[in-house]
Amino acid sequence: MPEYLAPGVFIEEVSFRSKSIEGVSTTTTGFIGAARFGAVTESPDVITSIGAFERAYGDGQQLAFGAKGDQIAHNFLWHAARSFFEEGGKRLYITRVFRPLSGAYPTVLTEKVGAVTATAPFYADGHARLAVGDPKAVRIVARYPGGSGNLRVRFTVKLGSNLLGALQDPNDATKLVPTVSNLHDGDVVWIRSASLFPEGPSTVGVPAAKLVSELPIFVARKRTGGGWDFVDGGELQPPDFALSDLAVTSAPGSGDAIRAITLSVEILSADGSQSLATYSGLPLDPAHKTGGLPDSIFELFANGLGGRGLPIVLINEDLSNGVELLAALDALTTFNFELTPKEWAAMSPKQLLAGLEKKIERGITGIARLDGGNDGLMPGMTEYEGSADPALDYRTGLKQLEDIEEISIVAAPGSNWNYANRVDDSNAITNLLMTHAASMKYRIAVIDPPQGQSIADVRKLRAKLDSKYAALYYPWVTVFDPITRQTIELPPSGFVAGIYARNDVERGVWKAPANEVVRGAIGFETLINTAQQEVLNPEGINCFRFFEGRGLRLWGARTLSSDPEWKYVNLRRYFAYLERSIDKGTQWAVFEPNGEALWANVRATVRDFMINEWANGALLGDKPEKAFFVRCDRSTMTQNDLDNGRLVCLVGVAPLKPAEFVIFRVGQWTADRQS
Repeated sequence: MPEYLAPGVFIEEVSFRSKSIEGVSTTTTGFIGAARFGAVTESPDVITSIGAFERAYGDGQQLAFGAKGDQIAHNFLWHAARSFFEEGGKRLYITRVFRPLSGAYPTVLTEKVGAVTATAPFYADGHARLAVGDPKAVRIVARYPGGSGNLRVRFTVKLGSNLLGALQDPNDATKLVPTVSNLHDGDVVWIRSASLFPEGPSTVGVPAAKLVSELPIFVARKRTGGGWDFVDGGELQPPDFALSDLAVTSAPGSGDAIRAITLSVEILSADGSQSLATYSGLPLDPAHKTGGLPDSIFELFANGLGGRGLPIVLINEDLSNGVELLAALDALTTFNFELTPKEWAAMSPKQLLAGLEKKIERGITGIARLDGGNDGLMPGMTEYEGSADPALDYRTGLKQLEDIEEISIVAAPGSNWNYANRVDDSNAITNLLMTHAASMKYRIAVIDPPQGQSIADVRKLRAKLDSKYAALYYPWVTVFDPITRQTIELPPSGFVAGIYARNDVERGVWKAPANEVVRGAIGFETLINTAQQEVLNPEGINCFRFFEGRGLRLWGARTLSSDPEWKYVNLRRYFAYLERSIDKGTQWAVFEPNGEALWANVRATVRDFMINEWANGALLGDKPEKAFFVRCDRSTMTQNDLDNGRLVCLVGVAPLKPAEFVIFRVGQWTADRQS
């Protein structure tokens, strides 16, 4: 109660209604599997299209497992994501699993990427690197392992506008004093000065590739007491000088100049045909700061959470300033000055220096090619289970998905590829997936059978499984592959998860996700007839069927539970929806006074939510009283419950079950018979 101590008019806000419960999403899906690129240890971000998937986890090209990359597998994770969105899915989380050629991934997250030696033609940890011998003072490494990490990186050096200006000397009105604006400590600058550099670079005239560091480039250092020093980063003379050594005039475009040099980085695909990302105007000096915050190229492409999502890592081995970085990059990439040896020899030093200044103003480029990235070995049960290290603050595998509470559907497409040689591993991954769904409570696992299974084989597989949080679908789905331009078979989980999402949006989670068209399919690995499904359906094996005139359809909606109460997928998912919605919508009740007022408020809150569900057609009964009940009073709580701080609310629901068997009874009727 507010405390009033002085006379006056006071306004208070009060509520005359119960709290409301908002229904949670049931369509958000989590996939786990191998991909060509992307984060392994970072928490996944939501994916809303196949284009977003490709930007984060690489394209749909086939995966090449093994020490020699000779075990070729379809990119099942990419295909599953594509099918999910085609079938109507909207939100998808991806957990990538990766098994390096040796050891575990990651070994130590704080260790510098790039320290692993190469085992031709690949690096053991799967990260692509600059395809040269000694990287000298800088390493360029793909941030994530995978075959798509064999990128091209285009570096472009550009000159900014002239930062050198002039002020009138307060002691002599006829003299001008040099000054600079928008110059930062650590900026790498080009200095044009006819008096200090009358003949340009010391190596002018040598008919060979020119290094940027051989040009009149300096690092600007701000003095503690004010003013600027320009430190020579190459072999030019004089080795260093002050701002006062430069000549300025009042005429625009004349006199000496100071122009800041920045670097642009463009990430290209392995063949150079596609630009993946571009970062412009990057300061070169490792210690460069703007507004007190580090912002150099090394800060952007740091090896850690600061560089999350960026395709490459730039590691500073022993560089002390930005001029040394330019020299190192030029040694690795050879910046293109577009001058032939004859042109170098024909120009005077002054002409050559002026020409180079114009070229750098437009931008000169060098391309680094990363190589040695690979898809590692086929991930197994260990990678899918994952690990969590609080000390290093990372999670892998299924443990990543535990942190994302909005996920309601999980699957591991492609986890049982090459089943004949990985029986134990594949079966263990299936059990892990079901255990994960059960432990998370509000999820259902979509289980794929191995490829090429006969009806007898899939029945044997089903006999080993029992979970009310999982559903098995058979057989694999035939599609036309845009990558190989051939027909291939894909595991059902990607299609099923998308159908779940479409069904929930168009009808509701309470409607069985069956009798739905499989949009992306052109056939099935095995055509199931009615007699065969009569064997499979009672065992909880959901089938894909072809019906003449009705197309390719999902024709089953049963869980893997031996408990008949949880026989149907829609029943399991609808109760997960109800439980989670009530869970989230009643958190306000915690620590409230546990008495009649609170009980009445809780009853009203839950009842309002359930009435809305009944009105939407989700419950059985022509009246709310027949469809559900909500009790929260002395009949649901003992004195011991109250003494121990427990509020017990009992909710009874009459859910709708699918009309799995539609029966019409037809008999003869005589015209004169009375009804």
